[in-house]
Amino acid sequence: MITQTQNAFPRLFLAAGLALAGTIASFGATVSPAHAGTNAYSATLAAGLEAPAKKVVNGVLWKCEGDSCVGAVDGARPVNTCRQVVKTFGAVSKFATPKGDLGAEDLQRCNAAA
Repeated sequence: MITQTQNAFPRLFLAAGLALAGTIASFGATVSPAHAGTNAYSATLAAGLEAPAKKVVNGVLWKCEGDSCVGAVDGARPVNTCRQVVKTFGAVSKFATPKGDLGAEDLQRCNAAA
């Protein structure tokens, strides 16, 4: 009997250790901050800015430097946000959303706001 009890302890501790490690790993994944680009729009301006700029577009702060602009998703349709960015900063050659880039037709509609 003593032999069986002594052999059970290492397995018990191994199982408990693995369970604890899994719990810690899953907790860490749920409380870690999301990557910065996951819930943001980005725009590439057709003509870069001379100086960095920060302006509020659709209630969201957009930061631009050179030909790159970034702003959080604001809840509006991406093409509508793109139009507001064009009105504020100028024509864009690319507008990216968390789900992908705007297509050529949407990008053309977006730049029509200039």
